Amino acid sequence: MTLQFNKKTNLFEEEFYHYELQDVKEPELYRDLFPYDEVPRITFNHRLVPMNVADKAWITDTTFRDGQQSLPPFRVEDIVHLYDLMHKLDNDSGLIRQTEFFLYTKRDREAVEKCLSRGYKFPQITGWIRAVESDFKIVKEMGLKETGILTSVSDYHIFLKLKWTRRQAMDNYLKIVRAALENGIIPRCHFEDITRADIYGFVIPFARELMKLSKEFNLPVKVRACDTMGYGVAIAGASLPRNTHGIIYGLNKHGEVPSEWLEWHGHNDFYRSLTNATHSWMYGCSAANGAWLGIGERTGNTPIEALIMEYISLRGREGIEKLDTTVITEIAEYMRDVMGIEVPANRPFVGKNFNLTKAGIHADGISKSEEIYNIFDTQKILNRPPMVGITDKSGVAGIAYWINNYYRVKPEDKINKDAEGVKTIMALVLKEYESNRIIGISDEEMINFTKQYLPEIHKKYEKNIKG
Repeated sequence: MTLQFNKKTNLFEEEFYHYELQDVKEPELYRDLFPYDEVPRITFNHRLVPMNVADKAWITDTTFRDGQQSLPPFRVEDIVHLYDLMHKLDNDSGLIRQTEFFLYTKRDREAVEKCLSRGYKFPQITGWIRAVESDFKIVKEMGLKETGILTSVSDYHIFLKLKWTRRQAMDNYLKIVRAALENGIIPRCHFEDITRADIYGFVIPFARELMKLSKEFNLPVKVRACDTMGYGVAIAGASLPRNTHGIIYGLNKHGEVPSEWLEWHGHNDFYRSLTNATHSWMYGCSAANGAWLGIGERTGNTPIEALIMEYISLRGREGIEKLDTTVITEIAEYMRDVMGIEVPANRPFVGKNFNLTKAGIHADGISKSEEIYNIFDTQKILNRPPMVGITDKSGVAGIAYWINNYYRVKPEDKINKDAEGVKTIMALVLKEYESNRIIGISDEEMINFTKQYLPEIHKKYEKNIKG
C-alpha cells in the first residue's frame, strides 16, 4: 500500500493496486448481464463512488460523424451552414467546444476544408479515424490538430469482430496513438462499447498506458467513454460494466485520466442517454458528447439541445454569458425544413408541440400568466412564444390566446374570450367536430376565421404573421 495526496480532495488516499492487463484466452461477454435472448439485466453490488464534479465542463458535437452516419449523406452546404449556426450559438463561450468529422470521402474533406476556412475558435474541428496507419495519413493531410481514433474495448469487439487478443488490441492501439503523438496531433481514443468491457482487466490498464505515452510526449491523450449500445446506467450501487459512475471514477482515479481529457458518448437505446451524460459530468468527466436533435445510430445520441439545458441547470451561465440559446430554434428549423430531418412534435425544446397546449383550461391559465403552464420564458430563451393548438377542447380562452399570440397583438389591442368574434369562431370550431372531424384546426383555417369575424385585428396585424 502507498499513500498519495489528492490535490482535489485535499486528503491522503490509499493506493492499493495498479491494474495490469488481463490477457484472457476466452472473451468475457458477461452473459449474466447480457443474455441476448432476454432484456439486459441491471445488477447491483451496492458499491458507491464519490461524486466528483470537474472544475470545468463543456459539450462536444458528433452531428457530422455519428449523427450523419444514420442518415443520407449531408450536403456540404448544409454542413457548413450548421457549423456556422453552432458557432453563432456558442458565440465564443466555449460551451460547444468541438465538433468531429469523417474524413474518408471527397464530400467529407470538402466540408472540413470549408469549415476550417471560417477560422472559428469554437467549435474546434477534429477528425475521426480507425486505428490504422492509412487512416492517420488523412488526418495529417487535412492539417487537423486532434483526431478521434476508434479503439474498441469490449471483448465483443476485440475477440468477435477484430479477431484479436486483448494484448494484440492494446499493442495495435498504442502503435497508432504513438504515431499521432509523434506528429504532434492530439489523439482522442474512443473506448467503443465500454459498457460491455472488462473495466479493470482491460479498460483501466489501457488508459494507464495511454497516460504513459502522454507523459512521454508531453501532449494530451484524451479518452472518450463510448456507451455504444446504450447499456450505461446512472444508478447508485449498480455493478460494472454498466455503471456510469463507476466507469468515470475508474478512468479518472485508477486510469489517471484527468477530467479535462475525459469525455462521455452515449446512445439512447434504453432512454438513458441524457441521464448518463449528465452523471458523467457529475462524476468527473469534463466533456459530454451529443448530436443535434439526438440523431445518430439506431436510437441516436444525446441531444445537444438537451445538454445545453442540463448544463445551464447545473452550472448557470457564469462564463458562458455570450451563449445564444435562441439559435437552438434556428438549428432545429433548418434541419427540419431544409435538410428534411424529422423532428417529433413532442420532442422537448425543438418539437412543434414543445410549448403548445390544446386544453382550454391550460390556454386560459397561460392567458393570465404564462408561468402557469410554460416551463420557462420560451420566447426569451428559445425565441418560441407559448402557443395553443385549436380543437374542440380549446374553449374561447384558447381561441383568444391563439389570435393574440399568432398575430402578436399589442397589449392595448388584445381581445378577450368574451369578444363576439371569438365566440363565433368557437361555435364554428365545435360545429366542425360535431361533423366527425378528428384533426386539429389548422393555422390557415384560423387565419380565415379571424379575417372574417375579427377583421380589425387581421387588417392591423396581418403583417406580423410569420411566413
